[in-house]
Amino acid sequence: MVFPLISRPAFLLQMFVFFPLFSIAQRSTADSLKSMSYIRNEVIKVGIDLNLGGSITFVGAADQGENLINNHDWGRQVQMSFYGRPNPFTPNGKQPLPFWRNLGWNPIQSGDYAGNRSKVVAHKNDGESLYVKCIPMQWPLDNEPGECFFESWITLKGNTIEVTSRLVNRRADTSQYRGGGQELPAIYTNAPYHRIVTYRGEKPFTGDTVSLIRNHNFPTGKGIHWADWHATEGWAATLNDQDYGLGVWHPTSQDFKGGFYGDSTFKGGSKDASTAYLSPLHTEILDHNITYTYQYVLIVGTLKTIREYAYQQQPRQMKPLFTFEKDRQHWILENTTDSGWPLKDAWTIKLGANAAAVGPHLFWNASDFPAISLQAAWSVPVKKGRIYLRRFGERDFSEQEYYDFEVRPGDEFQTCRIDLTASNRYQGAYSGVKIVWSATAPEEDGTVTVKNISWEPSGK
Repeated sequence: MVFPLISRPAFLLQMFVFFPLFSIAQRSTADSLKSMSYIRNEVIKVGIDLNLGGSITFVGAADQGENLINNHDWGRQVQMSFYGRPNPFTPNGKQPLPFWRNLGWNPIQSGDYAGNRSKVVAHKNDGESLYVKCIPMQWPLDNEPGECFFESWITLKGNTIEVTSRLVNRRADTSQYRGGGQELPAIYTNAPYHRIVTYRGEKPFTGDTVSLIRNHNFPTGKGIHWADWHATEGWAATLNDQDYGLGVWHPTSQDFKGGFYGDSTFKGGSKDASTAYLSPLHTEILDHNITYTYQYVLIVGTLKTIREYAYQQQPRQMKPLFTFEKDRQHWILENTTDSGWPLKDAWTIKLGANAAAVGPHLFWNASDFPAISLQAAWSVPVKKGRIYLRRFGERDFSEQEYYDFEVRPGDEFQTCRIDLTASNRYQGAYSGVKIVWSATAPEEDGTVTVKNISWEPSGK
């Protein structure tokens, strides 16, 4: 489990991780074979533990007993984990353990720090697929069930594990909090799989050289800082010295985090403290009543087969397109709030000074997309909006690289086209967009309703 203090300066999630491996007494997971539910095919085998909310606790080849997944404590496994506010989270005055106070609202699938298990309330195994539904526990609190439930659907296809995960929130606190970083999912493997490999370059889907993430946190102190990177092919893997292990591909995330914690021998099994960590991320607004669903695929095999799988899923040329009919499309807000969940055919955002929307990590080259268009309606007079771009490899948006666009008077939907090539600065690779809905503070309260945001390809 990764445990971040959520602090997002300049719209980039920063995570600081602390393991209580030595400083806090914590129960290790007991063997619970009677609570395991497995499916297998001719290639791989996967198991979930019904004593731990249905977290994935076993992944391995079908013909051998080695388990790739680390189960040292209940913050490991492959599991669902979400983060939110308030911070600290003190339901009915209950105080979190001081060590975990800064985590805020943090339901996880396996159980809490004190050893209270999440409760499975539904489970199905038809021999080919798994379904599980659980009431998660708030990790920082002693025996505090979440006001939500988790669901997972798991199927096998060749050497891959296809997973759909869902959070259904039913929080009494109806406040809308700003976006927080979410693990989608959290993945922990055993010490031999200590090599974190990915592609993070500017030539995705061309066979360009992969990168080894050199982030080893040996246990000399309490603090752990994972590496983070922009995975422009949407995958990463945790591998042994023979380039074999577990990969993860996420269809919408290019924001990844991972590393290794343990000793420099890189030895250990499923119950040992040393572990590798890997997670695709999104920064999301999690409303009190949201239903939030995501998919990912685990790939068992060599580096070559893991990357080949990602290539089979992703087209080489992707046109970024965000249509806000049902959800926020992984966009978050800055200096404002919106009309809440669920969205109804469009995204309605409150206007105000510097009210902005910030998109997820992307990758595109300036030569491929000369313009960005958006379809929106402003309820009050606004003269112009402003778009900021983040260059590939940079953490922050540049205050010097922005593009203003005109807004026509009236409250009907209009298409605003921003010609990025009008500036000679628009060159090279980019990774993100921030849109300020009014470049000057509106004279009266109002909203902007957004239907879509799209990139206009060359040659249109």
